[in-house]
Amino acid sequence: MTAYIIRRLLLMIPTLLGIMLVSFVVVQFAPGGPVERVIAQLSGADTGASSRIPGSGQGGDFGARGQVQGGAQVDAVTSKYRGAQGLDPEFIKRLEKQFGFDKPAHERFLLMLWNYLTFDFGKSYFRDVSVLQLIAEKLPVSMSLGIWMTLLTYLISIPLGIRKAVTDGSRFDVWTSGVIIVGYAVPGFMVAILLIILFAGGSYLDWFPLRGLTSENFAFLPWWQQILDYFWHLTLPLIAMALSAFATMTLLTKNSFLDEIKKQYVLTARAKGCTARQTLYGHVFRNAMLIVIAGFPGAFVHAFFSGSLLIETIFSLDGLGLLGFESVLNRDYPVVFATLYIFALIGLVVNLISDLTYTWIDPRIDFETREV
Repeated sequence: MTAYIIRRLLLMIPTLLGIMLVSFVVVQFAPGGPVERVIAQLSGADTGASSRIPGSGQGGDFGARGQVQGGAQVDAVTSKYRGAQGLDPEFIKRLEKQFGFDKPAHERFLLMLWNYLTFDFGKSYFRDVSVLQLIAEKLPVSMSLGIWMTLLTYLISIPLGIRKAVTDGSRFDVWTSGVIIVGYAVPGFMVAILLIILFAGGSYLDWFPLRGLTSENFAFLPWWQQILDYFWHLTLPLIAMALSAFATMTLLTKNSFLDEIKKQYVLTARAKGCTARQTLYGHVFRNAMLIVIAGFPGAFVHAFFSGSLLIETIFSLDGLGLLGFESVLNRDYPVVFATLYIFALIGLVVNLISDLTYTWIDPRIDFETREV
């Protein structure tokens, strides 16, 4: 197992390199960029995400904003950027140097990789804070949504899926399947809007808050009221986010258990005198849960780090999902690449942990005898 873990860790290096390289190349061909964003701000044509964010710190050291040459001839520097006509070419060059675009693309890529090896992710172009600080500020929201959504999904879906498999074809199985299919078909943001209308003062009841992760007086509440306030704010976003994941996991668990229940070893166990409960949890559970565990890394990474842009927007939750979306719109490349690198690295590690969990549930699985 040690050799397998080492091989998997070594394979993470080219995997991360490939992810970053492809993303970097795509960005080079994408229209616009941070220089164009500053030019658009100077011309009053900025329609990016940061133009709508109070206190977003647009533009770091742009001290030469007012250096506009009336009637100056457009040279090769300004002609590279849309809307740069009339701006001082020296100002454009200083912008390029500030954002690092005075270097060739391959040098910028290699420099970025070298910095990332030491977890030096630099500063945001338009927020004037370090990328790690920015991620740390948004992480509590995504942690709250991701951890509780994953925990809630697994705690409900696995027992329900097992019950549906055991009672396959029964009235309970039929009506719960109908509810699950409907829940899966309805988009999460539609559920969020419906919940707001019904329970957050939209048109009917006013039971839950509409925005934020905590109340304004959270710091002054006793510890037990802080816990209640925290979950009070989380209730509606969690329901909206977990519905589709809950449906998927329940049906996956049911089908996995149904496949195992029909196998010969189950009949053999029953013939030897094992009770239905002993057969289900002593033999079937270990084999059926393997496919459920296989889907855990993707579900965990998606829920924990990606979050839901629409859900965060609807409930005014400033998390990593909203941060990533705004960073792409604003061409805030340090934030885009840093979050991509961190999430990809964590995803690879979680996948390795998932494989190791296979051997914990079923010791018969031996990755040492398999090629990676």
